[in-house]
Amino acid sequence: MFGFGGRTLALAEKYRWMSPNQRRDFAVVKALAKLKAEDCEISFLPFNSSDDVQERRAQGSPKSDCNDQWQMIQGQFLNVSIMAIPCLCSVAPRGLAPNTRLNNGSMALIIARNTSRPEFIKHLKRYASVKNQFNFPFVETYTVEEVKVHPRNNTGVYDPEEEEDETASENCFPWNVDGDLMEVASEVHIRLHPRLISLYGGSMEEINDSKVTRETI
Repeated sequence: MFGFGGRTLALAEKYRWMSPNQRRDFAVVKALAKLKAEDCEISFLPFNSSDDVQERRAQGSPKSDCNDQWQMIQGQFLNVSIMAIPCLCSVAPRGLAPNTRLNNGSMALIIARNTSRPEFIKHLKRYASVKNQFNFPFVETYTVEEVKVHPRNNTGVYDPEEEEDETASENCFPWNVDGDLMEVASEVHIRLHPRLISLYGGSMEEINDSKVTRETI
């Protein structure tokens, strides 16, 4: 996550003495209070579900083919999420990216363009409900194979609260990478590596909830 998600984690890391829930809530409120958009360029390779294309990419070079059609969007973005799994959690029972699939080599690219603070808060609140959190005019979703996020200037460089007792790396943008803070000064390139690991499972056991299964490896 880049933008709001990265800034929230960067703030939370400054208050490790709080309990996890308090730290999360405190960081969200402070990030919303200083909400601002990042000026960046996002390039992505749309997902191609063709079996022969997926087979070729799984067995071939890790680099994208020259014939692949990259798309580019640019502007002011409040948040950018790239996810390969649904990311179910207590604040998002349906997941942060409920439409992701584990078996087809795709990722969900979810972007929230610049909008008012009240509208962005409505979007965040939808994650905790059964309503579609993406049904807003400023939210766009794409199914992709690769993504490049390139900040176009330093106007949005992270300055944690501009407080004297807090410091951060200069000219770096905070990313939330699976709950870990990563500070990057330039472009970030994200891609899936299909079939990188061979996984063997057995003894599948169904539990009471028919929608959930457990596998013993």
